[in-house]
Amino acid sequence: MRWTDVVDNYCERLGPGYWAEPLNAVTNAAFLIAALLVWRRTAGLPVARLLAMILFVIGVGSLLFHTFATRWAGVADVLPIALFILTYVYAANRHFWGWPVWLSLAGALAFIPYSMAVTPLFDRLPFLNISSFYWSVPLLIAAYALALRSRLPQVARGLGQGAAILCVSLVARSLDQPLCSAIPLGTHALWHVLNALMLALMIGVLVDHRLERAGAAR
Repeated sequence: MRWTDVVDNYCERLGPGYWAEPLNAVTNAAFLIAALLVWRRTAGLPVARLLAMILFVIGVGSLLFHTFATRWAGVADVLPIALFILTYVYAANRHFWGWPVWLSLAGALAFIPYSMAVTPLFDRLPFLNISSFYWSVPLLIAAYALALRSRLPQVARGLGQGAAILCVSLVARSLDQPLCSAIPLGTHALWHVLNALMLALMIGVLVDHRLERAGAAR
């Protein structure tokens, strides 16, 4: 295996060219736009600002993967997503639950063995196995939403909405190849747009909570 090997995972890609996935490439602008929009609301909130920066990098990494379509570009695509997940779990533990820093970090790192345990379960399920790793994420978000519904109902509502959007997004991602003959451009582009919306929403939930707490403390 070489880092420069070409990867062909998507319906839209019909050849090795840089612009062989024009729709998949262009729709990464949704991540960049979403990051710029939420950036303005994250002033004075370091974790939220960091998440906005990672959201921008997600768009860049995904653009690299859907243009160069190589193994190294695939790493550039998935690493920022993993970093966003771990950072958000830390922020949720720290700010929604009020855990100390060390416990919030430990809770974030616990996502790794959690996803390793849950992913094989989704691998056994028809259709869900196409995006088996990613399904662990809305499952965890939904669990946080249920656990926070009495403590922080507004946060729980926002997290529930984020989990729902991500489920729809995952369906779009998973249908890309099965529906390729009917939809030649595939459905992966919808995954980009919905994910950009969902990630911006998740940052907004954190920002709204922090601003509400700051206002209450005055």
